[in-house]
Amino acid sequence: MLKHLLCATAVASLGAIAQPATAQDLLGEGMTIYMQMGGPPGGPATLPRANGAKDAARHLGADLVEQYSGWLPDVMIQQFREAAAASPDCIVIMGHPGVDAFQDLVDEARADGIRVTVNNTPLTSLQEQYGAAGTGYAGVILYDGGYLTAQQMITQGGLEAGDKALVYGLLGQAERGESTRGLKEGLEEAGVEVDYLEISPEVNNDTSLAVPILVAYLESNPDIKAFGTQHGGITGQIPRIMEQAGKEPGEITVGGIDLAPSTIDGLLDGYITASLDQQLYLQGFLPVTQCVLSGAYGFAGLTINTGAGVVTPETIEELIPLIEAGIR
Repeated sequence: MLKHLLCATAVASLGAIAQPATAQDLLGEGMTIYMQMGGPPGGPATLPRANGAKDAARHLGADLVEQYSGWLPDVMIQQFREAAAASPDCIVIMGHPGVDAFQDLVDEARADGIRVTVNNTPLTSLQEQYGAAGTGYAGVILYDGGYLTAQQMITQGGLEAGDKALVYGLLGQAERGESTRGLKEGLEEAGVEVDYLEISPEVNNDTSLAVPILVAYLESNPDIKAFGTQHGGITGQIPRIMEQAGKEPGEITVGGIDLAPSTIDGLLDGYITASLDQQLYLQGFLPVTQCVLSGAYGFAGLTINTGAGVVTPETIEELIPLIEAGIR
């Protein structure tokens, strides 16, 4: 009797958990999930994530509500408020606004029985606080991803101590800036001299605005040997930037992130040396799966690193069919 009582108490402490599904049921049937996708609908750094989320929702039987913010942190916060007002079973958020901006909102959602999990950019303290209630993370371990990109730039581009590089990033954006920090420090550890420029909110939202900024920088600094960023949209602008700055393919070692169509062209043409593959499809599929598993069975939050490798001109071709299908 005591054993059964203790088990019942443990289950009750997990909160409202759906009854176990029968063999003919879909595990997420009846669940509603709101999910922040990041950039604009169909955007190259957004489409694979959205496709992964849709696939997971379809296979699990959950209702998915997609939210697109243009990467603007204040829009993400407003979207969370809108999602919470609808009282869904789970909300998937991005960590771009930072813990301070999300803390009270997540506290209120959890008090109302809404589960919250994270994709793309971590919210470490919130993940620790609510991990037992299903708050996990699916995305790159940001510092490691940036550092890995730097290592590939050094290896593939033959960079040496004393060479000069530009890093264009988001050090000012809470945990999101850790990918930029890893990139910058990875280059500096090899003795590369790094200039740093912060990406403005305007450029973050419309990456075409980066083109004249970076063209002007490269024209004013002809001794630059390398350029790195951990912004997928800006990585996609690199071939255009290099052409307008009068640079030949391979003249500057370039490290970026994601696999937008223009990034593929840059890799094939030699303008881009290495690009971190976040495997964005997983950043959609896994959070939806997390929501369903924690809602149905009370599973705790899972932290999964989706960025395990870097794509180079030598390895890009085999991925092109999957990229064109919106998977990679």
